[in-house]
Amino acid sequence: MINKRKGFDRTFSKKAIVIGVIDVLSICIAYFAALWLRFEFSFSAIEEQYLSTYIRVILPWCAVCIAVFALFKLYSSIWSFVSTDELIRILESYVVLAILAFSLAKLLGITMPKSFYVVGMVFSAIFTVAIRFAWRMLRYIKQHLTGLSHPNYQENVMIIGAGEAGKALVNEFTTSAYVKSRVSCLIDDNPAKWGKRLGGITIVGGREEIPAAVEKYHIHRIIYAIPSGSAQEKKAILDICSTTGCQVQVVPGIYQLVNGDISVSKLRKVDVQDLLGRDPIKVNLDEILHFISGKVVMVTGGGGSIGSELCRQIAKSNPKQLIIFDIYENNAYDIQMELQRAYPELNLVTLIGSVRNTARVDYVLDTYRPELVFHAAAHKHVPLMEDSPNEAIKNNVFGTYKMAKAAAAHGVKRFVLISTDKAVNPTNIMGASKRLCEMVVQMMNRESDTEFVAVRFGNVLGSNGSVIPLFKKQIEAGGPVTVTDPRIIRYFMTIPEAVSLVLQAGYYAKGGEIFVLDMGEPVKIDDMARNLIRLSGYEPDVDIKVEYTGLRPGEKLYEELLMKEEGLQETANKLIHIGKPIEMDDEKFKEQLGRLDAAYRVEAENMKELVAEIVPTYHPQIPVK
Repeated sequence: MINKRKGFDRTFSKKAIVIGVIDVLSICIAYFAALWLRFEFSFSAIEEQYLSTYIRVILPWCAVCIAVFALFKLYSSIWSFVSTDELIRILESYVVLAILAFSLAKLLGITMPKSFYVVGMVFSAIFTVAIRFAWRMLRYIKQHLTGLSHPNYQENVMIIGAGEAGKALVNEFTTSAYVKSRVSCLIDDNPAKWGKRLGGITIVGGREEIPAAVEKYHIHRIIYAIPSGSAQEKKAILDICSTTGCQVQVVPGIYQLVNGDISVSKLRKVDVQDLLGRDPIKVNLDEILHFISGKVVMVTGGGGSIGSELCRQIAKSNPKQLIIFDIYENNAYDIQMELQRAYPELNLVTLIGSVRNTARVDYVLDTYRPELVFHAAAHKHVPLMEDSPNEAIKNNVFGTYKMAKAAAAHGVKRFVLISTDKAVNPTNIMGASKRLCEMVVQMMNRESDTEFVAVRFGNVLGSNGSVIPLFKKQIEAGGPVTVTDPRIIRYFMTIPEAVSLVLQAGYYAKGGEIFVLDMGEPVKIDDMARNLIRLSGYEPDVDIKVEYTGLRPGEKLYEELLMKEEGLQETANKLIHIGKPIEMDDEKFKEQLGRLDAAYRVEAENMKELVAEIVPTYHPQIPVK
């Protein structure tokens, strides 16, 4: 790295010397041209005293100019990126030079025609500007001619958004030697901008012109460059882009625009989150900080998708101690290393163990005395659990029950269960097991001083085993992309949103609640898959086939977030609601749990039937004997 830097410095110094020499020549020519103009372009008419004075003072004046230029950092710019900033510095330097010129002439008694000073200064300034912008102009002309003579050589790009982000991208496409693509047109919804040019590129119209402009300018790639746009606006525009067959990229976010960090290298592919059509869920970070700060917090399943994000957000909320508890050592190790790097002062304990192991759980809670427990450990894969229903009950239900009893016994103040929308009117054993978990925590809340609550949300974008990473892998492999049913719909949120909800719900908890997030409109999985294909630059069923494989065991066409009998209450966060606890006979439920406990231990073949007797809303996709 050091050698590369030295090489860069040497190259930069050579360029600065070259520019300095050219500056000297241009200053000499500028002032001679001023003298020549004064005597009507006749060299013989120039008086001897003026010519000898010019010869005597011009080199010292060049030295003064070079010193002022260096003072104003005119030799620190990169030729390819000269812009308005450099122009302003040049003008500032010439204001200083003008003052110096007339001051030195008076002080040293130099007698020259007045036009010599004025015209010479103007010519010199014009030459200085021209020298510094010449490289950029020559590069622009070269790119333009190359594009005309080799129409297939460069990729044609459309930028949506003629604001600051669009301007920054146009500048880089125009000036960078490393960007081989060419911006052919701009799109902006502001009619006042239509027909005008930004960095030499025409703004051809609003979003409705996108398909026509793609055809007219032979566009290969579209860049969405409106980082401040709302989620709804972004989705609407990206939906139009998805019909063009072009690859689509987006600028990362508004904070990078503020930091001046918009560049081609920072562009990212369109993510499914961009297509949700809603703004990110907002929570009260002060409430979460107050909830977590100074407390001993334990996260079960801390190495999983939700568990690890819980650990990240808890770690930055200043806990007294964070305990990661997971049965999978690799996952636990990964999040441990990440948090130790990011938060070196964090009091972090990473423990391996199973929530099904009563002795291990009791030992951990007795030793570390957590005040808050977030229970994220669970089996969640629907088809796999359909084939192993006893494991779903053993891990999800009895892992939760054992953790809950240990939490109550060891004085945990609040216990938060991570639940799912699949617990509502479940058609699969995984969803039914999570409904049983909700029943467990509601029962435990009535029997102990610990506040037990559940948080229920839909599918999480990018989580392990979720459909979106699968779609992306299938697209990268050239297809086919598999969708179970063209009618299937799901609610989605991001992992940080889901975790923020969990933490906020933990703050609101009084005991016994099931918290539910208002997740907006559900998304049709088939539309999501096809949009992902289109926004990757392919045409569904032409370049990449979409195959329908049929609903998997236990899968239903749509998920619900609330059961009818639960009702709905608002919280201070209008996007978080509370479902009222369903009345149940706790003693009868304990007896039923006892039968389930005995059944899974002998690998009962009728586990789904037993669960259906306990959860009346569970409708397994097998006939119950």
